[in-house]
Amino acid sequence: MAASAPTADLLLRLATTRRRSEALVAGLEPEDLGLQGMADASPPKWHLGHTSWFFETFLLVPHLSGYAPADSRWGYLFNSYYDAIGARHPRPERGLLSRPTIGEVMAWRHRVDGGLEALLEQLARCTEAESAPVLALLELGLQHEQQHQELLLMDLLDGFSRNPLEPIAFPGAEGPEDSYRRSRVAGSLQWVGGPDGLVEIGHAAGGFHFDNEAPRHRVWLEPYAIANRLVRNEEYAAFIADGGYRRPELWLSEGWEAVERYHWQAPRYWRGSGPASAWEWEFSLAGRWPLHPEAPVRHLSWFEADAYARWAGARLPGEAEWEAASQQGAAIEQVGGVLWQWTGSPYRPYPGFVPVAGAVGEYNGKFMSSQMVLRGSSFLTPAGHGRPTYRNFFAPASRWMAAGLRLARDVA
Repeated sequence: MAASAPTADLLLRLATTRRRSEALVAGLEPEDLGLQGMADASPPKWHLGHTSWFFETFLLVPHLSGYAPADSRWGYLFNSYYDAIGARHPRPERGLLSRPTIGEVMAWRHRVDGGLEALLEQLARCTEAESAPVLALLELGLQHEQQHQELLLMDLLDGFSRNPLEPIAFPGAEGPEDSYRRSRVAGSLQWVGGPDGLVEIGHAAGGFHFDNEAPRHRVWLEPYAIANRLVRNEEYAAFIADGGYRRPELWLSEGWEAVERYHWQAPRYWRGSGPASAWEWEFSLAGRWPLHPEAPVRHLSWFEADAYARWAGARLPGEAEWEAASQQGAAIEQVGGVLWQWTGSPYRPYPGFVPVAGAVGEYNGKFMSSQMVLRGSSFLTPAGHGRPTYRNFFAPASRWMAAGLRLARDVA
């Protein structure tokens, strides 16, 4: 039986998404694939295995008749945080997993791909009521793999940055850094009045969204203004030159503790050895390159973004302000595809949020504490994966993500 149009589209998207993950590591050496620079990161090989484990665990084993899963011990290795599924290997020790080999992981990926194709063929013979829940899980799996493509790149950058040889992950002009290089915006920062009063935020009906983007609800916003663009390197350098990392009054207590504990002096990948004028280079996936004054500053923690905003006489936008302002079209620039943008909002459930039943409900619901929300998307985000309602979140001291900041301020 020929696949229906939606199934044919899913087959193409499935193949494209899965191939992209493998293309990201095609230029790496075997030694790179097991690299884990810190406890919060994961090796590229683990990302490739985990995404296959997700499809196998939540789709193929329960829904494809006759599917034979991988060695049951691999579930222990590649489970990330799904406690309802079972125990898992400690995250800080993922870099110790020399086995299974990359060859075994890739063979597993391809077997999972074949299983997913067979599952789609099976679903094409089912009624819509029977296939819809499984297709929703498949869509979630595709979006999940796209998330891990970005995670793989930012984890790789962290690992390579710790090597004194400063390896280049993507030489040439066609790598992920190319779009960031084209993201410079000239001109002084301008303030744009954002929508205020009673506004609606959250995902509306139609199209994919993660559960934490809903339900759509009303929020009251006092008058505010938001910057038309992201903060640039030259502006952040002025903060450093003015003693930004030496002035505790600019920092929240926990942020100042991080500055002193980790000896922060500049954004995560800036290179230099002296005062602000010495910050001339930035390490990237394309290697070390000159720090361009008009490029948006990146790889900042929430604490750094908050301290800069306070120094600048402004603040970070709330996520509702950011979402409402992002709908204004050309009024503000660099909304998506450049850098994730820190907001002043803690990651909490929307009013009326109910997690999905079962282990999949752990996907977003279990992290709604001790995290801050980022909005937009970055140059590392796969094309088509971002949207204005997307809620990313990280701990406030995290700064290996492609994160920058946009300022906001109150309007009397």
